[in-house]
This record gives sequence, structure tokens and C-alpha cells, in this order.
Amino acid sequence: MSGETGGSSAARPIRLVLADDEAMLRRGLRVLLEQGGRIRVVAEASNGAELLTAVRGHRPDVALVDVQMPGKDGLTALRDLRMLPDPPIAAVLTTFDLDDYVAEALRLGANGFLLKDADPAVLVRAVIDLAAGGAVLDPRITARLLPRFRSFGDSAEEARLVRTLSARERQVLFLLADGRSNADVGERLGLTEATVKSYVSTVLGKLGAENRVQAALIAQRVAGSGSGTRW
Repeated sequence: MSGETGGSSAARPIRLVLADDEAMLRRGLRVLLEQGGRIRVVAEASNGAELLTAVRGHRPDVALVDVQMPGKDGLTALRDLRMLPDPPIAAVLTTFDLDDYVAEALRLGANGFLLKDADPAVLVRAVIDLAAGGAVLDPRITARLLPRFRSFGDSAEEARLVRTLSARERQVLFLLADGRSNADVGERLGLTEATVKSYVSTVLGKLGAENRVQAALIAQRVAGSGSGTRW
């Protein structure tokens, strides 16, 4: 698989739905995210039921979802989002004391997590990366989450699976573990985004990971396990 990188300008702003039960937080995030014109918040939701209604009505590119909301919570909403024919890319909004919820959200297919107190520029960049096919792994809590993913397989088995990847597939996995979007991976490796997507699909299949975040966590665990696996 090979190809050349192809540049493309955004035809329209990224369409985003915000789901959090704190109205003031939603308003603040909306102001921050819409600055610069690259992101447009098309709907807000105060619980999981409103989130699903907003997604069906507005078909956003990205959803930022709080896990603790009244009624239908964020975890239940993530399960339901996966059943939609064309779900948005979802990332979790969280705080430091909610590691258990974040771990479960990632198992349910969330493409990453963001801390609510993150710098505005980090939040904007994260939404742009999510829309471009990236994984968002806040380094402040990634290390705390890694031990919670032993259910994906033990370190020796994960290392064995990583060794089944080709050299190019390991390069792609390394960049996924660094939180790179498909566009970034393509630029680094001289590949088209379509080729990168194909590689990502192959890597996920070989690792038995449901999404790129799970693959990134596996890669980070293997890299830190002393297994001898080299990128």
C-alpha cells in the first residue's frame, strides 16, 4: 500500500454536539470552541436522551459527551450511539476523579477523552483531530488508565499481536499511540488519507481492538512493558 499525501481544505465547519448537564459549562465551551470559525456547535444536550435526539436531527461530525448526566447517562448514550447507522465520532468529557467511567466509555467505543479544565486551544485542536480521524488521549490521565485495560489481553499476548504487524503497520500504530490524526499519519509517512484508513483498519483487526483509542492504549502498554517489541 502506498500513495502520496493529498491536501484538502475544510469545506465547512466541523459540526459538534455538546452533551453535559451543566448549562453554564456548555455555554462556556460553546464560546471557546466556536472561536475561529472551524467548529460550529449545532446542538446542546443535558442528558443522553437529548443527545440521541440531537444526533438524529443534526447529524454532527463529533459529539463531546459527559459521562455523569441525569436520566440516560453518557455511558448508556454511547451504547445507543453505536447502534445508529452513521454515528458521530464521540469523545468523553471528564474530570480527574472519574477514571472508572472513562475506562468503560473507551470500552464502549469512545474515541478519546478530554478533561473539562483543558486549555481552550487543546480542546479546539482535539475536536479538529477527532473530525480528521484522530484519537484524543489526554496525557495527564492516560497513564492512570492503562492498568484498567488488562481485559484486552495480557501484555505478552498484546506484544505478540504487535509483532504480527508489518513494519509499516507498526509505524502507523506508533503514530496512533501518539494521538495523530489520519492526515498527520499520512503526512509523516507520505501516504494518502485513504491509504492510512486502510492501514488503521488492518491494524485494528490484527490487534482485536474496536477503535484507534484501544489500539493506542495497547501500543502504549506494550511499549512500556519491557517486552522487547520495537517500532
